Amino acid sequence: MSAELVLALAREKGIRIVTAESCTGGLIAATLTEVPGSSDVFDRGYVTYSNPAKQEMLWVQEKTLTAYGAVSEQVAYEMAENALFRSGVGLAVSVTGIAGPGGSEFKPEGRVCFGLAQALRDVHTETVEFGAIGRAKVRQATVNYALALLGSALRQIRA
Repeated sequence: MSAELVLALAREKGIRIVTAESCTGGLIAATLTEVPGSSDVFDRGYVTYSNPAKQEMLWVQEKTLTAYGAVSEQVAYEMAENALFRSGVGLAVSVTGIAGPGGSEFKPEGRVCFGLAQALRDVHTETVEFGAIGRAKVRQATVNYALALLGSALRQIRA
C-alpha cells in the first residue's frame, strides 16, 4: 500500500499516526512525510535503534529485552503500545528486526517483528521472515509491510 493511500485513509477516518522504528531507522516516518500535507495525520516517529533508546523513549522494559531480545514480538508490542500511549494518537506501528548482514541461527537476517496498536484495541504483533535479501531490501520490505499493516487497520476503522 502506498504512503499516499495510508495518509488518505487516516485523513478520512480522522486518525493520527505514530511510528516506532528500530531496524528501519526512521524510513517509515520518512516515507509518510515525503507526501505533501502529511502533517495533518502523521504525528511523530520514534527512532529507537539501541536498547537504551527503546527503554528511555518508549519505556520498553529491561526484563523484556533480557528475556526475549530486541528482535521479538514482545519488544514490538511494547514499542507500539507505548508509542501510542506517549503520543496520544489513534494508531501506532512498530518495527524491530535484523536487516543484515548477519543474524544468527535463532534470529536470522531478514527477521522483522511488527507491532500495531490502536486506541481501545489489543496490540497486534507478528513476525515476518524476509530472508537474507540484503540490508536495503529488508528495510524497504519492512517499510512496505508496515504501510500495509497501517492501511489494513485504517480500513477496519469506522469513521
